[in-house]
Amino acid sequence: MWIPTEHEKYGVVLASFRGTIQHGLPLEIGDTVQILEKCEGWYRGFILKNPNVKGIFPSSYIHLKNAHVKNKGQFETVIPDEDSVITEMTSTLRDWGAMWKQLYVKNEGDLFHRLWHVMNEILDLRRQVLVGHLTHDRLRDVKQHITARLDWGNEQLGLDLVPRREFSMVDPDEISVTELYRLMEHRHRKKETSTPASTHHLFVHVKSLMSANLGEELEVFFHIYDGRENRPLSERFFVRLNKSGLPKSPEKTERQCTLFVDLGSSDLRKDVYIVVHIIRIGRMGAGEKKNQCNVQYRRPFGCAVVSIADLLTADSKDDHLLKVYTCNTESEWSQIHENIIKKANSRYNLSGSNTGLAVALQLLHGDIDQLRREYMVLFTRGVSITRKLGFSDVIMPGEMRNDLYITLEKGEFEKGGKSVARNVEITVYVLDIDGQILKGHVAAGSGEPSVDEYHSLVLYHNNSPRWGDQIKLPIPVDMFRGSHVRFEFRHCSTKDKGEKKLFGYSFVPLMQEDGRTLPDGTHELIIHKCEENTSLADCSRYLKQPFSKPNLPSNNQTLKGTKESFWITSFLCSTKLTQNGDMLDLLKWRAHPERINDSLSKLKEIDGSEIVKFLQDTLDTLFGILDESSQRYGLKVFDSLVHIINLLQDSKFQHFKPVMDTYIESHFAGALSYRDLIKVLKWYVDRIVDAEHQDHIQQVLKASEYIFKYIIQSRRLFSLATGGQNEEEFRVCIHELFMSIRFFLSQENKGTTPVAQTQAVFLRTFPAIYGELLKIFTVREVAGFVRETLGSLPTTVHPDCPLEAVKLQCIAKTVESQLYINPDSRCILLPVVLRVLQAHMQEQRDLVMCAQILSSMLSLIKKEENGTAELVVSEEVELIVESLLGVLLRTILEISNRPQPAGTSMRLQFQDVTGEFVACLLALLRQMSDKHYQKLLQAFSSKDDLRDFLLHIFTVFRILIRPEMFPKDWTVMRLVTNNVIITTVLYLSDALRKNFLNDKFDYKVWDSYFYLSVIFINQPCLQLESFSPSKRKKILEKYGDMRVMMGCEIFSMWQNLGEHKLNFIPAMIGPFLEVTLVPQPDLRNVMIPIFHDMMDWEQRRSGNFKQVEAKLIDKLDSLMSEGKGDETYRELFNSIIPLFGPYPSLLKKIERETWRESGISLIATVTRLMERLLDYRDCMKLGEVDGKKIGCTVSLLNFYKTELNKEEMYIRYIHKLYDLHLKAQNYTEASYTLLLYDELLEWSDRPLREFLNYPMQSEWQRKEYLHLTIIQNFDRGKCWENGIILCRELADQYESYYDYRNLSKMRMMEASLYDKIMDQQRLEPEFFRVGFYGKKFPFFLRNKEFVCRGHDYERLEAFQQRMLNEFPHAIAMQHVNQPDQTIYQADAQYLQIYAVTPIPDSQDVLQRDGVPDNIKSFYKFNHIWRFRYDRPFHKGTKDKENEFKSLWVERTTLTLIQSLPGISRWFEVEKRELVEVSPLENAIEVIENKNLQLRTLISQCQSRQMQNINPLTMCLNGVIDAAVNGGLARYQEAFFVKDYIMNHPEDGEKIGRLRELMFEQAHILEYGLAVHEKFVPQDMRPLHKKLVDQFHLMKSSLGIQEFPAYVRASPVHFTNGSPRTCRNSVPSIISPDGGRGVARRSFQRRTSYPAVNRYSSSSLSSQASNEVSNITGQSESSDEVFNMQPSPSTSSLSSNHSASPNVTSSAPSSARGSPQMAEKHKHSRENACLSPRERPVSAIFPNPLDPAQRAPAHQIGDTTLPRSDPNLSAPDKVRPAPSSWSLDSVKEGMPHSSDSGGRMLCPPVPPRPPYSGSSAKNMRSQSPVPTSRSPQKTTVPPFTPSPTECQSASLVSNSPVLSGSYSSGISSLSRCSVSEASGTELPTGDHPPHQLPPPTTLPNSVSSSSDEPIRRENKTPPPYSVYERNNPRRPVPLPHSLSIPPQTDPPALPPKPHQLRTGSMKLDGTADPRVPRPRPLPRKVSQL
Repeated sequence: MWIPTEHEKYGVVLASFRGTIQHGLPLEIGDTVQILEKCEGWYRGFILKNPNVKGIFPSSYIHLKNAHVKNKGQFETVIPDEDSVITEMTSTLRDWGAMWKQLYVKNEGDLFHRLWHVMNEILDLRRQVLVGHLTHDRLRDVKQHITARLDWGNEQLGLDLVPRREFSMVDPDEISVTELYRLMEHRHRKKETSTPASTHHLFVHVKSLMSANLGEELEVFFHIYDGRENRPLSERFFVRLNKSGLPKSPEKTERQCTLFVDLGSSDLRKDVYIVVHIIRIGRMGAGEKKNQCNVQYRRPFGCAVVSIADLLTADSKDDHLLKVYTCNTESEWSQIHENIIKKANSRYNLSGSNTGLAVALQLLHGDIDQLRREYMVLFTRGVSITRKLGFSDVIMPGEMRNDLYITLEKGEFEKGGKSVARNVEITVYVLDIDGQILKGHVAAGSGEPSVDEYHSLVLYHNNSPRWGDQIKLPIPVDMFRGSHVRFEFRHCSTKDKGEKKLFGYSFVPLMQEDGRTLPDGTHELIIHKCEENTSLADCSRYLKQPFSKPNLPSNNQTLKGTKESFWITSFLCSTKLTQNGDMLDLLKWRAHPERINDSLSKLKEIDGSEIVKFLQDTLDTLFGILDESSQRYGLKVFDSLVHIINLLQDSKFQHFKPVMDTYIESHFAGALSYRDLIKVLKWYVDRIVDAEHQDHIQQVLKASEYIFKYIIQSRRLFSLATGGQNEEEFRVCIHELFMSIRFFLSQENKGTTPVAQTQAVFLRTFPAIYGELLKIFTVREVAGFVRETLGSLPTTVHPDCPLEAVKLQCIAKTVESQLYINPDSRCILLPVVLRVLQAHMQEQRDLVMCAQILSSMLSLIKKEENGTAELVVSEEVELIVESLLGVLLRTILEISNRPQPAGTSMRLQFQDVTGEFVACLLALLRQMSDKHYQKLLQAFSSKDDLRDFLLHIFTVFRILIRPEMFPKDWTVMRLVTNNVIITTVLYLSDALRKNFLNDKFDYKVWDSYFYLSVIFINQPCLQLESFSPSKRKKILEKYGDMRVMMGCEIFSMWQNLGEHKLNFIPAMIGPFLEVTLVPQPDLRNVMIPIFHDMMDWEQRRSGNFKQVEAKLIDKLDSLMSEGKGDETYRELFNSIIPLFGPYPSLLKKIERETWRESGISLIATVTRLMERLLDYRDCMKLGEVDGKKIGCTVSLLNFYKTELNKEEMYIRYIHKLYDLHLKAQNYTEASYTLLLYDELLEWSDRPLREFLNYPMQSEWQRKEYLHLTIIQNFDRGKCWENGIILCRELADQYESYYDYRNLSKMRMMEASLYDKIMDQQRLEPEFFRVGFYGKKFPFFLRNKEFVCRGHDYERLEAFQQRMLNEFPHAIAMQHVNQPDQTIYQADAQYLQIYAVTPIPDSQDVLQRDGVPDNIKSFYKFNHIWRFRYDRPFHKGTKDKENEFKSLWVERTTLTLIQSLPGISRWFEVEKRELVEVSPLENAIEVIENKNLQLRTLISQCQSRQMQNINPLTMCLNGVIDAAVNGGLARYQEAFFVKDYIMNHPEDGEKIGRLRELMFEQAHILEYGLAVHEKFVPQDMRPLHKKLVDQFHLMKSSLGIQEFPAYVRASPVHFTNGSPRTCRNSVPSIISPDGGRGVARRSFQRRTSYPAVNRYSSSSLSSQASNEVSNITGQSESSDEVFNMQPSPSTSSLSSNHSASPNVTSSAPSSARGSPQMAEKHKHSRENACLSPRERPVSAIFPNPLDPAQRAPAHQIGDTTLPRSDPNLSAPDKVRPAPSSWSLDSVKEGMPHSSDSGGRMLCPPVPPRPPYSGSSAKNMRSQSPVPTSRSPQKTTVPPFTPSPTECQSASLVSNSPVLSGSYSSGISSLSRCSVSEASGTELPTGDHPPHQLPPPTTLPNSVSSSSDEPIRRENKTPPPYSVYERNNPRRPVPLPHSLSIPPQTDPPALPPKPHQLRTGSMKLDGTADPRVPRPRPLPRKVSQL
């Protein structure tokens, strides 16, 4: 039976449990569980991180922990009984764990590893705490370490700042908000700025000395030296090095490491140095030979210097190599460091290039105890301490020092009868009073132990040596008296014996007779002659002699006359001994009573350090004198006491205050002193008003704290001694004293008079007295004193009076004092405090101090449990609310609206004061109860006051919600703030309803209320969805979801508004919409009905809700682009199904209304907009590719223009799109995009407002700026033709304004663009068709197909890879069929990609002779609307002998909604047309295309445009060789046989046409061979001969003995010998640049096809055609393919080998290059990489025949665009039919079109008789449309027309029309070629768009119009085509009509604007209906 657990509530899982049993709960080791029930070894409960899943688990798997339960029962929470630091650590580590893994995923390796180390460190520390073996101090350190690590990790991971007190987390509900703020602020400041340490220490570690000339031991001395004052700052650190230059005692680290301690911040200057002196121990001369004797001398070696400032910038513990210098003359040794510092180079030099001292130097900061904790290893391992000379900046009371420092300065010695100067060595001894040498009391420096004697340096042959050696004598205090120091002088002989001979001595006693020590300074000592050591044995004999020259008696002439002297400098640093006689006189006052007056007067002149040394003795002395003769010395003792007290205020001695406190508490015994002290103090206070000089009185008042301490302690001692006698007398004295104080405080002063300054001094010290008074008086009495004293201050305030600030400081200290904390005294003091505060806050003065005071006051107020205290608290809150709430709100408003100060410290202070006031306001509001709110609201006398208050408080709340109000990681503070705000708002909403509704309605207050509510709900810290589960759970448990609470309040208030709702429509639509975008279902359900309400009220008011709609759409755009909203939200608007919760969906509500239709329409629009906006938002996320962003922006931009007609939004998105294009370097697209805005403007002077980045300017100026920008971008995008048009338009404007300067510039710019067209090369882009299928695509792509313009050099494979990178989850479809519905509806992404061929509109330019390729290339690839791709297939039974009989081509034409290029690199396909090309027509196309290629190459060769003849050679070889092997024969077999002619009588004309083409090919070949012979190089002659022989074979195989009469009658004429008869024939099929076009097309259009033999010499050796359906072909090596050249095919009937089509693995086609090709390629991959424009249809369907029967394959050459043959007219026009194929395309041919006059434009083919026949092609679901014949008058020669002449209409009027492909190459899942048959496009009688009509009149008989829908007539045209703008001043430069008669010379291209401006668009004066017109936008641009 399951029993609820009592004590077993909480546990940790010890081992993982799978939970495989019924109701089992799976557990992982380390999980924490809460236990609910138990039963026989099992528990039931849940894991704390997932409380929703409950189950059972074995009790043995759980380690129970003590815990206490809150809210016992169903919703109980269990809190473990453990240290709060442990609890925090556990929960934090859990949170980190998940985030830590994410760091790995995000590849943030550095933080990942650092966090891992910290987590391990925290776990180790946690174990230490849990084990419980740590000492109290160690536990504290560990906790501090843990919390520091936790804070570091939280900061790194962007988690919240945790408020802590004493390492434990603080519950914000249990402390005041002001206290919480201070904790947060303290932690934040600590995190931001560590306070700079005032104490610094230098760590030195000597490593070694590197030098070439060592060999002797060395002594190294370090000290810190002040270069400014030329004195050492520290004692010396001494290291001994061995002969190798390494430390002598490496095992003792304290001998090589030291810490120079107690450096002040002032010591870290540039001119403070570390000076190193190096002494060698050895022979006198460094180079001397080794003596017999072993006497060692200390001799100079070198010196090194480094500035301490260099260490501040260096890394923490760098090793430094110090350069060592030697002095040039030994006598300057003592100044070498000064010379190095001064850079006196002449006096020293480097001791050797390799000499250097290696040391580690590191500056450490903080006090020494802190360093001991932080660098424990350093201190435990051993480090010597090197002290400063003298005391540190701060003297500590317990510090014990007694060090005498003596520096051996210099000496003056006589020669002593020697010829050379002496080598003097000094030996120093310390002797005690008995003459015994003190052992171990001479120290050369720290680091080495003290010794008995010290030997100085020896300077060679120097009678005036200067040593500069410093030694320390650490002599105990008790041995000072009677001790002396003796200096013995010896001459060191350099002779063999090397003896040291004594010649004199000096001495100095350490203490004088009166007890004073040797004074600091330099002393000149007498050198006493002495040559025997024995004479020094008895020191009592020489001690009687004088020791220094200044002390010599005047009668001792002997010693005075001697020249020999010795100078030393002494410095005493002692805490016990003094050198001051006055100090000694005062301490011994009883011995000399007559000197008391004098000593008390001199006390002020004694150095402070001397006084604090003897502080207790001095105080005893003073009170002793006071007790004995108070009348006589009372005033002087009082003054001395004041001096000492004020001395302790100095920062250097402030640490001695505790010493004085201890003295007062424990040692002070002046029980009677209080009378005298009160009397003197009152005497001073009474004199204040009249005194002229206030300085001394101010000193007295400054000391009043300690004076009161002495008074109170003295009185207590007296009371103890007498049992409380004279109590009343004492009280009277104190009252009188306070009366005097109040009198002097009440004096009014203007400005800064001395009295005002004295008042200020008193107020500063006054609060310190409270604590002392409380020792004797009651709390209320003291509070009374304080109230009366502060109340006596003058009330009239002068703003410039400094007293006001001091008064506030006094109040601040009062509030923080013990007195104020007591509730009894607080009620007395509160009114005074509030009065002062209110005055200051109203005048906005000293706000920082006001904030601190208020914080302190409010932190004391807590909601007490017991009734009495609660009443007191309530009264206090009421008082504060009454006095300060209004002024507090105004203050916050004022300081928030002020500009922030510039300085960092000022700005921090500014933020602090704002934060402090905010915390005060929150604390106050949190303390307010119902009663307080009622009183507050009742207190307002008028509605206006209440209104102002509400407006103020709502505004302040809005300020509090601002993100910048608190630092980003202060979530705790923000949640507390929000909790207070929502509670207050709930109270105030009642007041709003009661006072400001119905007839008293006030829009401003209600608006402020709603606005506050909206921003409250939207603030980031309440968006719980973005938090981790644990954080969300904590917030929900503590506060609930405050957004829902506020949402319900909004709804409730809205419902109360009634008809006043209309005031908020449409203003509140945006804000409320923002609320509904919060992803909280309950909140949405509450808010969405408000929109229904708004629509309803608006409908009532105006009969529609256009306002609602407009506002909704505008706001949606701005909000969604900020990243708000989600898919669910759209469904919420749209869904008809009622949602959960109290309200049905919006649509459901609307359906009940009378205005349902317009409502539903609005919702549909909003939903569609949201779809696009959501896509836009997702695409704009960081990391998304530019292509997706651009596509999405285009979709949105078009939606705004076409569906919403929102011009301003439209223009905004134009600029967003423009910026995206610029970023992606799509300059052409950027130009087209900006053109959209440009076209909305006119050349007018209308002023435009500032908008986006445009300044305020006229419309003309903005349009000019846009034109210039667009021209610049067209230039960068190499779209110069478009730029020229804009240049002309601008030039016209400049000309009309006579602005010739700019006109000139514009003309030059135009000229430069023409130059660029001719001189610079443009890459020809590829075009790709992309289908996006499946629901997972963004809305603007979903289930749509697009054609995309590829990037430069981008081929199919690269494009496909790019698309797959942009859509990483997409699946590439492996076929090109149109997908079925399952793909459309799939929850996935499918991409279908293949290449397509553009069909240019501008045929005229492309067919014109003599137009350079540079110009034509533009018209081939710009302004393309239609694209084509072909797919070959077999219809009926496939003839295995000759597959061409059944080889059909399915041709699909795609029409786009806008032309490419445009505002995007891709546009959606609007229409698909599908036709089928019969085998015969296919054959005609193939041969026509080959003939065209041959003509082009021959023409180029003749005009010498070809660099070499190879392309022609290869083409001829390909055609002739293939024909010989049976190429054309296959066509003969297929179409010329009797059976075919019988079965297809309608094809008679076409068969004739095919025959003609064959003869024409032979004719062209013959001519080509003639040209070839003329240009062929010598080494190619054999090949030429072979070609001629083979040509004769070919002719015979075709049955041609000689050419028919009509061929002979009209030989193929070429200009310059090229095969062209008529110069003016319109279609220039053989053009001078045709061949170049072939080469470039073959090389540059590298599409990816399966690599198949491109150069095969057999025409029909191929696999069976059923391989077409095989989708998984493998491509060959792309390297080989890449290097291929265009090959002339070997036959006009070449069959390419087809590999299996494949999108993804297709290899790139050949790049363009040299026409030379490897032989191995010729037969292996002729047709492998043909682009759709190059490959013959038959290529993929060869016939596997016997090799002898195989005709060699050929390559169909490229031709110039366009792809429509102007000579094919369509009797059967086709309607578009949906294609079920989207696979391969056949290269489009040269489709022939009939021009608008019914005149046929023909290709240059040999003349043929008229033929007619029915179409052999099978149209799918398309109805034929007959075209009437239209005879035309022409100016042709009288003979039969040549191939280049125009045929009469009767010849071809019935010829079948098809956009014929001149290539039948199959691209497997690759580029689709698209053809355009002009006949299918232009109805007769119409001119192409924007064309000039022909000058000649049209014939009477005109072809009737076609039934086919005119292209693009019913679609929204793009408003941005440069070529389609209907501007009266702008040319519309479409190509000229194809129907210009032959005799008319073609005009220059592009056409001149004046021609186009004057020319009529149509004969009847109306524009062509197919010309795209921009949708007119409402002219609101005036505001833009």
